[in-house]
Amino acid sequence: MNTDSARQAERQAKILMIDDDEDVLLAAKMLLKKQNHHVIIEKNPNKIPFLLNNDTYDVILLDMNFSKDITSGKEGFYWLEKILEKDPNAVVILITAFGDVEMAVKALKQGATDFILKPWQNEKLIATISTAIRLKQSYNEVDKLRKAKEMLEEQISKPFGEIIGQSPAIKEVFTLIEKVARTDANVLILGENGTGKELIARAIHQRSLRKDNSFVAVDMGAITETLFESELFGHKKGAFTDAREDRPGRFELANGGTLFLDEIGNLSLSLQSKLLSALQSRQVTRVGSNQPIPVDIRLICATNMPLHQMVKDGTFRQDLLYRINTVEIRVPPLCDRIEDIPLLADHYLNYYARKYHKQVTAISAGAMEKLKRYAWPGNIRELQHAIERAVIMTDSASLQETDFLFSRPVTAMSPETLNLDEVEKAAIVKALSIHSGNISKAADELGLTRASLYRRMEKYGL
Repeated sequence: MNTDSARQAERQAKILMIDDDEDVLLAAKMLLKKQNHHVIIEKNPNKIPFLLNNDTYDVILLDMNFSKDITSGKEGFYWLEKILEKDPNAVVILITAFGDVEMAVKALKQGATDFILKPWQNEKLIATISTAIRLKQSYNEVDKLRKAKEMLEEQISKPFGEIIGQSPAIKEVFTLIEKVARTDANVLILGENGTGKELIARAIHQRSLRKDNSFVAVDMGAITETLFESELFGHKKGAFTDAREDRPGRFELANGGTLFLDEIGNLSLSLQSKLLSALQSRQVTRVGSNQPIPVDIRLICATNMPLHQMVKDGTFRQDLLYRINTVEIRVPPLCDRIEDIPLLADHYLNYYARKYHKQVTAISAGAMEKLKRYAWPGNIRELQHAIERAVIMTDSASLQETDFLFSRPVTAMSPETLNLDEVEKAAIVKALSIHSGNISKAADELGLTRASLYRRMEKYGL
């Protein structure tokens, strides 16, 4: 945190003060408000759990002696323990009119940040609180970095970090990546399953001005309705049964960096509304709290679903679509970039040969031709798995045609033409004719998703 932002955060600090002397509370509040702090005062210490459940505080000023016990400080120690149970990183300054060195040492050993005596000197109180605020800021930064590191370790365990290809179709994608990367424009990546949409998102982040900050990926299809807000916006300890600690959401972890929301087309309309609200306000509120947290993210979304058609059908919000697709990138399926199959196959061959300690160094010409003729409904991910299986099972130094077993037939090229577009168009027309225009059945026959078939029909004017 730079000096200016630290000073700004310090000016806007939220301070909770608990003392049974109303005159002391009002005097402290007037003094601290002059320092531009937001001060919450409370006479009754029994309200501390409620206050901690409903908000977070930069500093807590806690009296050590309430009406039940005038001089021993036992009540202060009791509430100090309760506060630290709720928030181990709480910054607590204890206050008493009867303090001594022994009590001060005990308070510090039990987790207090500092100790001041009443009546205090105003300058001393202000200086003590300023130091405490900076300490809280450092706690917050360390906690955020720790959570981000855990998230990044989960996300980084990917075997391949770059996009491989030289076909015209993938080169168009490369051009769009270079154009959009250094902006903060929201990007929507469309493409079939297995085409490498997350790799595209990572490539945009790595070439952006945010590359030194977090890239946080979220599979929206794997998040249940009940956990959506907790996962994306975070939660406070005790907000629900399994909330054992304060936890930042994915938005907070991506602050300053890039948030990648995969499979965004799977969100229900109610969750779309919550996501849109966070994107519009650029702030989130943790479950169990009412304090909004500002976030600065670059948003990239991806889906294999036809969002534009879903808007027409009323299953995807048009305003959310406008928000997420300032720039739209369509990732071509593998059957549209056959020229890249040898490059991809060789890449995976080398990777898995090293991984499994196999002396497999080549793919035979016949096997490569078989790979190029297959439709690859699962796209690059299916090719990757096919190569992995072949490397594991082969006893040869080179992969042969018999090493590749496909669930669908490998098609022969049409004798009338070798033009890939004409072959594909003819296959689509034939499938639609066989199934009397039934899109679902035709797509299944062709080994495509409905969304992919719609795009091809639009491409060929069918």
